Amino acid sequence: MVSLIVVLVILALGVIALALVIGLGAPREEEVLQARLAEFAARDVPVTLEDIELSIPFTQRVIVPLLRQIAAFITRFTPQSVIEDTRRRLELAGNPIRLGAAEFFVMRLLIGLFLFGILQALFLRAPSLQRWALSLAFGGLGFYLPMLWLNQQIARRKQEILKTLPDALDLLVICVEAGLGFDAAMQKVAERWNHNELGRAFARVLHEIALGRSRKDALRDMAARVDLPEMTTFVAAIIQAEQLGVSIAKVLHIQADQMRLRRRQRAEELARQAPIKMLFPLVFLIFPAMFVVLLGPALLIVLKQFGGGFLP
Repeated sequence: MVSLIVVLVILALGVIALALVIGLGAPREEEVLQARLAEFAARDVPVTLEDIELSIPFTQRVIVPLLRQIAAFITRFTPQSVIEDTRRRLELAGNPIRLGAAEFFVMRLLIGLFLFGILQALFLRAPSLQRWALSLAFGGLGFYLPMLWLNQQIARRKQEILKTLPDALDLLVICVEAGLGFDAAMQKVAERWNHNELGRAFARVLHEIALGRSRKDALRDMAARVDLPEMTTFVAAIIQAEQLGVSIAKVLHIQADQMRLRRRQRAEELARQAPIKMLFPLVFLIFPAMFVVLLGPALLIVLKQFGGGFLP
């Protein structure tokens, strides 16, 4: 009876985990919306409400609402600091899976429970201590792996923004010197790198400004969401230039020069680190193979000459 319950729990969690994986691989909500609008615009017949609802992906119609209901129940017993930390990390990662902090936390719990149930079923006849130790270990691993993946997404996003920022500042300088305002120059950057994290960050700033937020607050929020010293310095310089009445073009020139200098310094630092990073594979992987190839035949000859009975 207990084994049957464990199998049923594993199947239920497996279905939910599979649906979550399918949902994570789905396109972004904006892309889905644009595709649906283009599809409906191409039709000649009127579209019913049922057709519109059925055009929404299954994960958005069923799985995500179910996950939100579970999250609303579980977060009542979850410390608020954990939810806030998850929300902060999702913002730093750009929220690539389009889930709230509570839903992401519940997804971690489901993955941990799924791996825990699998280990319980696989080692059902094993000793109790061994079964529970392995199950708890893999359950904790399943709970931690999504956060590890999220940290990797944060590092990837920061690296992508850091790589694009000097070129974006150069484009801002060109646009401002050509007579465009700062907001219009940011729009050009957002259009130029629309599939880049920096372009999306600029587009969000423009969207918030269009909704009525001040440019200063929108830029500060962008710097907080990116959490890069270079972006923080850039935003602080723009805000200070607006407050003091300094020319934006001049400030952008200085910022662009500093960004290019920092990029060159980072490249030189990585070049200096390359020999140290190559030392481990050289010593433990390449040199032993070379020693075997070069000294192996000589060692066999020496053993044959002086070893006598060791070699035929």
